[in-house]
This record gives sequence, C-alpha cells and structure tokens, in this order.
Amino acid sequence: MSQTDFKRLGLAVIETELASVNALKDRIDDAFANACELMLKCEGRIVVTGMGKSGHIAGKIAATLASTGSPAFFVHPGEASHGDLGMITPRDVVIALSNSGNTAEILTIVPIIKRLGVPLISMTGNAGSPLAAEATINLNVGVDNEACPLGLAPTSSTTVAVVMGDALAVALLEARGFTEEDFALSHPGGTLGRRLLLHVSDIMHTGDAMPQVPADATISEALLEMSSKGMGMTAIVDSTSTVLGIYTDGDLRRTLDKNIDIKTTAIAEVMTADCKTVDSHDLAAEVLKLMDDFKINAALVTDESNRLIGALNMHDLLRAGVV
Repeated sequence: MSQTDFKRLGLAVIETELASVNALKDRIDDAFANACELMLKCEGRIVVTGMGKSGHIAGKIAATLASTGSPAFFVHPGEASHGDLGMITPRDVVIALSNSGNTAEILTIVPIIKRLGVPLISMTGNAGSPLAAEATINLNVGVDNEACPLGLAPTSSTTVAVVMGDALAVALLEARGFTEEDFALSHPGGTLGRRLLLHVSDIMHTGDAMPQVPADATISEALLEMSSKGMGMTAIVDSTSTVLGIYTDGDLRRTLDKNIDIKTTAIAEVMTADCKTVDSHDLAAEVLKLMDDFKINAALVTDESNRLIGALNMHDLLRAGVV
C-alpha cells in the first residue's frame, strides 16, 4: 500500500466516525435529560460498568464524571458476579454500556441491580435489546456503520459512547455549578494543578524583595533599584506605599530614545501611571492571561487601597510551572 492509500483509509475512518457523532445530536432528548436528573439526584455514587471495549469506555466515563463533580467509579461486570456487586448500594445509580444490549456478564447482574431498587441507565445500540428493556432509561448510542471495514471492531460505536458520556458529565458539571477551583481540587498534581490551585500570594515577591522607589527618585536611582531586585521593573509609590505607577525595561528603552538625562529627571516624569495591578488572591493562571492580553511581563500586587504588597513577573510564573 502507498502513503496515499494509508491517508485515504485514515480519512475514511474519521468521516465515518464524524457522521456517527453528528447523529447523536437528535438523541439529546427527554431520555438524556431524565438520565441527567437521575444522576443529579443520586445520593450515593454513579457506578459505570461495561465489558470488553465498552468496559474501557465505561472506565473513561466514570473517571470523567468523578473529576467533574459527580462521584463515580467503574465496576467490572464479570467481577461483580463474584463479589464486587457488594460495591453497589441502593443510594447509587448504575450506567451500563453494551452496544448489543445482550452482554451476558451485564445481564447476569441486572436482576440484582433491580432488586436493590437502583436506577439503571443503559447505553446501547439496540433499543429492543434485553438490557434496554430492563433499564430505567435507555440512551441510544447506536451507529449505522463501524469504521472498521469488516464491521467487527468497535470503532464508531465506542467513539459515540465516549461522546455521550462526555455530554452527560458536562451537563452535570454545569448543573452542579462546578468551578475551576473545584476541578483543581481533584487534579492537584502536575501542570493542571499548578495552573488552577496556585494564587498570586504563593509566588509574589514581598518586603525588601519588592522593587519600589518614591516619585521624586531619579531615573538613575530607579534603575539601580531595578538592577538590585532583578525583576525588570520597579513600582513608584508615595509615602503610604500607594502605587503611582510602574517603570519597566520597556519604559527605559523609550526613555533613552528621548535623550533624557537619567541622573536629573524624576522617575515620575517617565513612569507608566495607568499600570495594571493584580490582587494577591487572584489565580496565577489569571495573571498569566492578563500578561498575555496586555503584552506585559510583570505586574504589581496591591491591596484594596491600591497599596503595594507584592510584585511578580513572567519568570516567577515560569518557575512555578504555570506557563
């Protein structure tokens, strides 16, 4: 086969799966809304189960639900028949995935789920299947064609099941009023945790490490302060530490273009008075966005009275792993 053949086959798979996902739009219906309401009212956990490839998708759905505010876990249907069924309580909701709706391992545990009075949401490709018939709510995740040319390997059907699971999880996220900070609490590790949990107060320079000069300081004196603190800028403050402006490396380049005497000119004459400030409680990720939006490399941290309490720059965000 040529490279062109491989590309053609790859595109055919994507087109087939896209068509299957697009067909889901008509299935975001009353059944979908009822399923969301069942899960939203759940006082226990959302238990997701599936066999084979559907089991892998079920595990992913459970993980997505759990990380977005809907406590959930995966139970293997085969293991459920040998003791793990005890993990399911009457306070739970069960989601069972089976494209055929005839998976023996799932059908074996359905009577016990029904006996416990646990609501059962099925995700099947066959509305007339035994699993769909026994379910409290059936969500149609059927596809016209698998992307596999043999029509055997689960491809389009598993993609559609993932998308339906994501739709449920995000709908519940919105309904619960789930926030970025809530998300961060379940993702404390790695870059994601650093971006969402880290606040300005965690990384800002304070006390003697803050570059600051009075308004009557000369440009030369301000440059000495900038060099000693190594932040590429300095705050200009009054006697009460109220921020009057900022002077940065960029301001210095503009100053030199004007042929100004840096030893006699007051910093107040060349500072940027209308400077951006941030709050110590702001998320570091929010400050990063502000710096990107306004093309700045540093920011002053002020209190509610606009008094200087800290400073940070892009290097601080880089060291903290926010960037």
